[in-house]
Amino acid sequence: MSTAPGTRFRASCTSCRTVAELGAEAFRLALGRTRERTFYSFTCPSCGTAVRKPAGERIVAALTGAGVRTMQLHLGQ
Repeated sequence: MSTAPGTRFRASCTSCRTVAELGAEAFRLALGRTRERTFYSFTCPSCGTAVRKPAGERIVAALTGAGVRTMQLHLGQ
């Protein structure tokens, strides 16, 4: 899946339930060794809550395609 830079994503806050459209600069993507440890995060523009949600393959592809900053999580062996 290829996503053009400048793409906006709809994201919902788990605290206040607001749904906002956010650009790639608002997200962070953490890639873990397993699906359970891979997630994206953003700060809700309405209430300021730090939101963290699991990221499956399609979400990872869309966010990386849009240029979201990504970090690789390395845990002990």
